[in-house]
Amino acid sequence: MPQPREPLSLIVCTYRRPLAVRRLVDSLNGQIAPPEEVLVIDGSEDTSTETAVREMETLALVRYFRVPPEDRGLTRQRNYGVARARSGIVAFLDDDTIPEPGYFEEIRACFRRHPDAGGVGGYIAGPRWWRVDPGGKPSVGVFRCGDWERREDYRWRLRKLLRLDSDSPPGWMPHFGHGRSVTFLPPDGNDYPVEFMFGGASAWRREILDRHKFSTYFEGYGLYEDLSFSLQVSRTVPLYVCTAARLAHRHDEGGRPNSFLYGRMVVRNGWYVWRQRWPHPSVPDRLRWWAITLLLTLCRFVDARQGGLRRGVGEALGRIAGAMFIVIDAPRAPSSPAVVYE
Repeated sequence: MPQPREPLSLIVCTYRRPLAVRRLVDSLNGQIAPPEEVLVIDGSEDTSTETAVREMETLALVRYFRVPPEDRGLTRQRNYGVARARSGIVAFLDDDTIPEPGYFEEIRACFRRHPDAGGVGGYIAGPRWWRVDPGGKPSVGVFRCGDWERREDYRWRLRKLLRLDSDSPPGWMPHFGHGRSVTFLPPDGNDYPVEFMFGGASAWRREILDRHKFSTYFEGYGLYEDLSFSLQVSRTVPLYVCTAARLAHRHDEGGRPNSFLYGRMVVRNGWYVWRQRWPHPSVPDRLRWWAITLLLTLCRFVDARQGGLRRGVGEALGRIAGAMFIVIDAPRAPSSPAVVYE
C-alpha cells in the first residue's frame, strides 16, 4: 500500500526576475507530485514580478509576498518565507531553475529512505559524465567519482598540477577550504551524504528551520549562504543529495551584483564559511587556502583575455579587494561544533 504523500511547501526567493519566476512556476504544472503550496518571496522594488505571478493559471497554488525593505536580500527573504510556510517539508528553488517532472517525488522519497535526514538536496544536471572501469588512476584532465568520470576545467587541472586539489569528496569541505561542490557527484540516481549542498535546490524538515535561521551576514545576493546554513545544520543531523532529483539551472543574469562586488563576495564569504567549518586551521592549510585564492584570481585575469574583458577584470579586482579586506579586518565566523549525531 503506497504511503501518503508528505505535504511540501516550495519557497522561491526572487529579485527583479519576473520572466524566470514565471517559467519556474509554469513548470510546476508538469510535476508528478507537485508542492502543496508555492510561496514567491519578492524583494523587487517594482511590481513586474507580482504582475507576472498574478497572471498565472496555477494561481491557486501560489502565495505571493512582496517583502518590506528591511526583509530584502536572499537570507532575509528565506527566513521570511519559512515563517509563512505551512508544511512539514520546506523546499527552496532558485528562481532560475527548472525541475524535472519527478523532482519533488524524488525529494520526498529520499526523506522516506533516510528518516534521520534533516535536509535533502537536488541535483543540477550539468557536464557530461561517462562510465569507466574503476581500476587505474585517472588522468589530470578528468575527475573520477566511483566508476564515473567527467572532464576537468583548466582551473582544477592547475590545482592538481600544483598539488592543491581537494582531498575531500564532493559536498565535504577540506581543511583548507575550496572543496568540490555537489555538482561533482555522478548522475547515478543514488543518495550521497554531504555536509553542504546547493541552497537553491534544497528541502528541509520544518523542525530544522525552526531551530536554525539563515545568517544575515550574507546580505543582498547572499553568495555561499547555503554553505553556511548547511554546515551549521550538518553538525546535528545528516544531509543527503538525491541525484535522482534533477533540475536545470539557467543562470539568469537579472538581479546579480556587478562583477567587482561578486568577486569581493567570493573571497570574503568563502573565507567566512571555511573558518566556520575549520576555525583553527594549521599553517599549511592556511597557506593552501591563500594559494588557491591567488590562483583562482589569476585565472579570472586569464579568462578576461579570452573574452568578457570587463567582467573578468572586474571580478579579479573584486577578489583582490576581498583578500585585502580579510588581511585588514577578517570577519568572525561562528564555528560549527563537532558532529553529534554519529
